[in-house]
Amino acid sequence: MFTGIIEEIGSITSSNVTGGSGELRVEAALTLEDCKLGDSVAVNGVCLTVTRIADREITFDVSAETLRRSNLGNLKKGSQVNLERAMAADGRFGGHMVSGHIDGTGTLNARRQEGNAIIFTFNVPVTITRYLIEKGSIAIDGISLTIAALSENDFSVAVIPHSLQQTTLGKKEVGETVNLENDLVAKYIEKLLQPENSSPDKQASTLSLNLLKQHGFA
Repeated sequence: MFTGIIEEIGSITSSNVTGGSGELRVEAALTLEDCKLGDSVAVNGVCLTVTRIADREITFDVSAETLRRSNLGNLKKGSQVNLERAMAADGRFGGHMVSGHIDGTGTLNARRQEGNAIIFTFNVPVTITRYLIEKGSIAIDGISLTIAALSENDFSVAVIPHSLQQTTLGKKEVGETVNLENDLVAKYIEKLLQPENSSPDKQASTLSLNLLKQHGFA
């Protein structure tokens, strides 16, 4: 589990993901401090498993499913990536609950200055926006951000200077893709609200919109 608070920016030293799968090698510093084989690290928001450690370099295997869902296949030698180690049990949730399981990608459509922040607008499919709400959370390339505006096919976030300096988002150009992970609480609620039809001997869920409203969730 992650929180969407980026710890450092790493650099791709080798990207060998042709043929539907492969591996990534990332140069890092802070991430290596207590890194062990089998550890989970979020790379641009994608939860990957450490398979090899050498000097200042970490290697990760990348599956075909990961490449289908994310922008990792676009990375090349020298590409910068956001890195976050898995949250420690006694750590603080500075962002929100992030699993590292990407739902899909979005495309940067516009960026504009507003005061001390930059407003980023992303075009996304309805399979992403259906789980979004204004002032809700979303992970963009692993960065925990708050949704400032929302429509059926796009959403916007306001990014402060600190986040621009500590992540790769400030370097994103219009037309580039980003990894997106919805708030997983919304997905669980949707699943629970679906009619029970998989098996006649299973008890139907009693969860409803009225019940959620009665308990302050809507």
